Amino acid sequence: MGSLTRRAIGIIATLLLLTLLSWPALAAGRPPSRLDATLASRAGGPGISRVIVRSTGVGDVTAKIRAHRGHAGQRLALVDGYVAEVPNDALEALAADPGVAGVHLDRPVGALLAPGGGNDTGNAQGASSSEGDFTGAGVGVAVIDSGLTAWHDDLARVDARRALVGQRVVGFADFTSTTNQVADSYGHGTHVAGIVAGSGHDSEGEYAGVAQGAHLLVLKVLDGEGRGYVSDVIRAIGFAVASRAQFNLRVINLSIGAPVLESYESDPLTLAARRAVEAGMVVVAAAGNFGKNLDDQIQYGGITAPGNAPWVLTVGAYSHMGTPDPSDDRVAGYSSRGPTAFDFVAKPDLVAPGTRIVSLNDAGSALALRNPADLVPGTSGGGYPYLTLSGTSMAAPVVSGVVARMLQANPALTPNAVKAILQYTARVTPDVDFLSQGAGFLNTDAAVSLARFYASSGTGDSYTLGGDWARHILWGNRRVSGGVLQPWGSAWGTNIIWGSGGDNIIWGSAGDNIIWGSSGENIIWGSSGDDNIIWGSGGDNIIWGSGEDNIIWGSGGDNIIWGSSIVWGNRLAREFGGLALALGAGRAAGR
Repeated sequence: MGSLTRRAIGIIATLLLLTLLSWPALAAGRPPSRLDATLASRAGGPGISRVIVRSTGVGDVTAKIRAHRGHAGQRLALVDGYVAEVPNDALEALAADPGVAGVHLDRPVGALLAPGGGNDTGNAQGASSSEGDFTGAGVGVAVIDSGLTAWHDDLARVDARRALVGQRVVGFADFTSTTNQVADSYGHGTHVAGIVAGSGHDSEGEYAGVAQGAHLLVLKVLDGEGRGYVSDVIRAIGFAVASRAQFNLRVINLSIGAPVLESYESDPLTLAARRAVEAGMVVVAAAGNFGKNLDDQIQYGGITAPGNAPWVLTVGAYSHMGTPDPSDDRVAGYSSRGPTAFDFVAKPDLVAPGTRIVSLNDAGSALALRNPADLVPGTSGGGYPYLTLSGTSMAAPVVSGVVARMLQANPALTPNAVKAILQYTARVTPDVDFLSQGAGFLNTDAAVSLARFYASSGTGDSYTLGGDWARHILWGNRRVSGGVLQPWGSAWGTNIIWGSGGDNIIWGSAGDNIIWGSSGENIIWGSSGDDNIIWGSGGDNIIWGSGEDNIIWGSGGDNIIWGSSIVWGNRLAREFGGLALALGAGRAAGR
């Protein structure tokens, strides 16, 4: 790669200076705060914030909360923390306590729906699979969402004569109230559940889910407007982890997202997802729907939490254009693109069908009442048992269903092995960048086939792949080299070498490279002249592009400015700010 231009070096120096000036605490040599970005801006001001306080294990953290005039509420065992209400003028002192690992805004979460995408209506599977023997039977999927309709024909098991023989739903818990009644006043969770495991009973199989044999544990965390709190999602993940043996839960589906306010290494939501992965569960999360700015231009950097974490299987959306031919598939404009905020991780991991997906409808739900033109009739009985929705919310459960089928074919697969197979088999579209498509477009048949192959290959902990499988990939700290795939590894793209402990990423050919090393944590990406990314931990800045089409990303404001695109900071603050205002004081911190 060529040397940096004088212009680029001058800009870097200027940005580094501006960054130091915007970080007076850092310039003065003080240690960084253990507050997230939003709380750091509120610290010392008026008012009270609903927060999550994580413990270091030293002392009683609830006593520390009380000592700083706060009120401790619900315990979050999975992350060793508590929900609390704390005065903003006490935030810094509380975070500085040796017994406190971090103080984090209990930020809003929401369903990740997008506007409709034309007339390309289709079923949830998006791509057929010849692996019909694997329906996900025996595999449990936890759907953490807005709940479930009390009854739908498609959520019952059917025999060979398509007669109803039993419920697919094995359990339900409501984290938004104490009533615990099976319901979905918003309708989003019902739609997601149908994509995973609906039988298609009311449509003669036309709108069947991806894994018709799987069973569901439904955990309600969103209210009738599709709103919720991170703390409720953490509690639901904890419930799923505790229930995994009882229900053979192997997959968690999160078609919900929250703004990214800090590194995945400290965010309680991403840490909760990590606990689930460590317990052997595949956590599938929607990437978000921030792929375009308010001027309808493509933008990068809109991945939501917990999809920003490397241990999560993050799914963007593509449109199948209403045809079975994959050659016309395209990444949806709304689908969030990488890199992630704060940690700069390459996401999504892959893309799946998400545009105008037909799945189950709760006739009395908010979504059904607001979208009458998107209601779809069935082939038996009356009414409208189906609804058409778009978003990465729809793409994630497609992948969750495929994962259930893979795990039926090979129950020994670990979460990272599942991720590796999905990425390894994904169809790469050459003219689409990897921050938009990830490893590529979901290839259902190949993923299930490869999972089955590993179960019967008898090759132990490494599997040799021939022909087109052979690649040279290193992702995270896991190697796929010379056509050998380690089952605990994960893979992404071709021509990547990515390591840690001082190792670097070298990606691409003919000058189109990334060099990214943990010693300097820098990226230099581009082919010539000014068309480069320079991204360094010294100032946490990006400079990308030539002419006026640049990204400038500084830790002072934690924003991307790219042409007229703004993702981090202002855009997400606006999108989720309304949610936060609506949630406001609607629920007590102790619930």
